[in-house]
Amino acid sequence: MIWIDTLTQGILLGGLYALFASGLSLVFGIMRLVNLAHGDLIVLAAYLILTIVTVLGLHPFVAVLLAAPIMFAAGWLLQTHLFNRVLGTDILPPLLVTFGLSVVIQNGLLESFTADSQKLTAGAIESQAMHVGPVALGVMPVLTLVSAVTVILMLNQLFYRTALGRAFRATSDDTVTAQLMGIRPEKVFAMATGIALMVSTIAALYLGTRANFDPSIGPARLLYAFQAVIIGGLGSLWGTLAGGIVIGIAQAFGAALNPEWQILSGHIAFVLVLLLRPRGLFPRAID
Repeated sequence: MIWIDTLTQGILLGGLYALFASGLSLVFGIMRLVNLAHGDLIVLAAYLILTIVTVLGLHPFVAVLLAAPIMFAAGWLLQTHLFNRVLGTDILPPLLVTFGLSVVIQNGLLESFTADSQKLTAGAIESQAMHVGPVALGVMPVLTLVSAVTVILMLNQLFYRTALGRAFRATSDDTVTAQLMGIRPEKVFAMATGIALMVSTIAALYLGTRANFDPSIGPARLLYAFQAVIIGGLGSLWGTLAGGIVIGIAQAFGAALNPEWQILSGHIAFVLVLLLRPRGLFPRAID
């Protein structure tokens, strides 16, 4: 019975990793941008929610509704005034710029909030659980997984059912032809990054309510996000969910065997998947 519970907890943990990875997957799928500052942007969103909670006295689940538009605007400005300047056939300039942005965010948060760890308090819901047969499920982990599935479903609907989604796909497939059809790639990319940071704000909400956070944890969140994206298949949103769940299950079973093996187990699962499926579980065609 303990292994069923471990499997369930691993799946729920995978929902958090999928949220970390969804924005990264969206941006890469549209503009082939590897954003090394993605984890730090999630942490930045967590501190933004914390600031809104502290100043306005709102519940974190309400504060995220104010933080998300702010992060969208931040994403729009970053893409318009920074990332668009370095996008091109050479992948090195975007890597260097996003690495520099990561350093700036970490040091800015350190100066503003110190190195002390923080946490978002969601109240009684943090300790509540529901029983499904013999398995006890925490309400917060269940909400996290439900949110991950909902976010990915909405992103897929946006991608395949709307005019903006058609612009995303057209720009991703052939930027030059898209421009000839009247699409402005710069604006499409800015919209994509803004949406990605809104998703990151949802991830930040669950990051902050489920565990402590501090300015230095961004690179670790980035690593989990990268692993989920690569395991699932580059550019595949549902694959990203599957990748997050694979990492979550591996970490849960590793922790059940020995608490020291939790993180290592996720990395081992990542390597094994790449050995068996080098392009990931659900690869999307990329030119």
